[in-house]
Amino acid sequence: MKARLISAAIAVLACVAFSHAQAVDETIKVDTRLVSIPVIVSDHDGRYIPNLSQADFKVFQDGTEQPIAFFAATEEPVTVAILIDTSQSTHSVLGDIKESAKSFIKLLSPRDRAMIVSFDYDTHILSPLTSDQKQLTSAVKSAEIPDRMVGTLLRDAVYQTVNSSFKGINGRKAIIVLTDGKDAGSQIRTPDLLSRMEESDTLVYTIMFQTGGRMQNRGFGRGGGVGFPGRGGRFPGGGGGGRFPGGGGRSRRGGGGNFPGSPSGEQRKRMEERQKEQNAEAAEFLKSLSDETGARAFSSKDGKLKKTFADILEELRFQYRLGFYPPDETQPNVHQLKVKVDRENAVVRSRGSYRSQAATK
Repeated sequence: MKARLISAAIAVLACVAFSHAQAVDETIKVDTRLVSIPVIVSDHDGRYIPNLSQADFKVFQDGTEQPIAFFAATEEPVTVAILIDTSQSTHSVLGDIKESAKSFIKLLSPRDRAMIVSFDYDTHILSPLTSDQKQLTSAVKSAEIPDRMVGTLLRDAVYQTVNSSFKGINGRKAIIVLTDGKDAGSQIRTPDLLSRMEESDTLVYTIMFQTGGRMQNRGFGRGGGVGFPGRGGRFPGGGGGGRFPGGGGRSRRGGGGNFPGSPSGEQRKRMEERQKEQNAEAAEFLKSLSDETGARAFSSKDGKLKKTFADILEELRFQYRLGFYPPDETQPNVHQLKVKVDRENAVVRSRGSYRSQAATK
């Protein structure tokens, strides 16, 4: 009799444990389908609008309103990756880029974490995520343009940061990209990068430092050639994996250009026109990248970067975060998102789309 009671008790406990495991498993599966939407709400002057409640927001998927399952509006620490362009084309602005990065670091709070990444012919993590501002500043100082290596893996650097360095990190995340916006050699194409960003809740703020404004006897920009956002950005004969065996570039101290002697007036004019086109293409790409994530694109020509950085951090710390569970689907799809706020003169910025997951049973 006693043995039967013990067996029955064990059976009951096993059923309870199995049911609990099922419940936990179901919870995990459901949680992974939560669509997270960072939302920034400001007035027409760019000032953050505080004290909004969940009732002030509406979320629409493909035009159909969705129940909001998660809402947060409290101040939180932020995780930031500062990406520094150290490609050959940034010779004339690298000093400004590094000073801007150091200015941003000074605005971080002790609870915030940041990492420093430079990119040129490859991507380089100069400092992992840390709250130590001295370590971050030292990493920025160490960023240098490499000798005799050509390439600008801008798109790859953004993609790797989101999908590797930020993988598994929850909360408020952002990438600050300090660059001239020109890509040369990235594995991931512009349309693919923008598509992948649909799956991310990381905001990407871009600050463009325009290059190539003054023609010098150094060929097409410093360092030999630049890529074109949206066109693959590859050099004929370039090596795989974003590297270029054999160099092909010039030393940062090396003289000489691509043409013997100074270019003619007609050549100079064509080169200047092409540089203007490249700068316009770069600006368009950076704006698309920021817009896709619900962030903003800036230009160093606007000045007051310290205020710009302060505004970015305020947005990150006080952003609203919404979440909803999408309807079940049998296969992944891209859906359009729209967030509306019931507040007069409110300007809402958020991701405009996301890629759904197939429902699991």
